[in-house]
Amino acid sequence: MILNTDSMKPIYVQIAEWLEGEILSETIKEEERIYSQYQLAEMFTINPATAAKGLNILADEGIVYKKRGLGMFVSPNAKQSILTKRRSQVLGQMIKELVMEAKRLDVGESELNRMIQQVRKENEEEQL
Repeated sequence: MILNTDSMKPIYVQIAEWLEGEILSETIKEEERIYSQYQLAEMFTINPATAAKGLNILADEGIVYKKRGLGMFVSPNAKQSILTKRRSQVLGQMIKELVMEAKRLDVGESELNRMIQQVRKENEEEQL
């Protein structure tokens, strides 16, 4: 992953989201040790304090937990927690914007549903 320094999204948030992606893809599994703030700092050439802020976001959400003297580990059910959070936050926001844009473009519900189904079908065909 390459961090986007031009993004409006802070680097520490990008780090947290990258780690969530690693958990979702099961590159890092539940109950496994995750990267330390120093490892993340070296990987992304960032300040260790910035990396620590990203880890703290995940700790505050219960996605990771600290074992004293051993580091941070992925919590049980972390993947499901991330899925639930992203469905409500990310998809919720995207859907809200989509519905608002469809309204501005005078696209009705049935046409919007048809368009969504078409994109899903295309995606499925690409994955074959």
